[in-house]
Amino acid sequence: MDLILWRHAEAQEHPLGMEGQQGDALDLERRLTVRGEKQAVRMAAWLDRQLPEGARVYASPAQRTQQTAAALGRRFRTRDELLPGAEPTAVLNLVGWPGVRSPVVVIGHQPTLGQVIAHLLRLPEPDCPMKKGAIWWLRDRDRRGAQQTLLVTVQTPEKI
Repeated sequence: MDLILWRHAEAQEHPLGMEGQQGDALDLERRLTVRGEKQAVRMAAWLDRQLPEGARVYASPAQRTQQTAAALGRRFRTRDELLPGAEPTAVLNLVGWPGVRSPVVVIGHQPTLGQVIAHLLRLPEPDCPMKKGAIWWLRDRDRRGAQQTLLVTVQTPEKI
């Protein structure tokens, strides 16, 4: 199984600044900045060239992830399991890791995506830093009866 984790592109700041809470109604309405829109388009063009037609795409209900997903130009499903603050296990259950054959793209938030990465790669830290707009492509494989997670690539908007 290939799992592609895509952090939403750069978004506007929370209107309440430091007083705002991740996942509150105002947070969910935050839109991409002009720079974020360019990041999303750039990453989507790269990703679209790599993905087979049958890939499933899931996005958080937050406006910034919806805009990021829309840049890909493919059908996607909006799932509450990907809201800000989601549990990494909920993400893995949603995508059926590691049993599904077709690639799955998840467009979501930090720290959840970084926690998924840290868990799958067995990193000593509880989460992995992930730049806005970045894609981490992970692959599950069976190697002599043992499940392994490979890091296929990491792409950032600045490197595409």
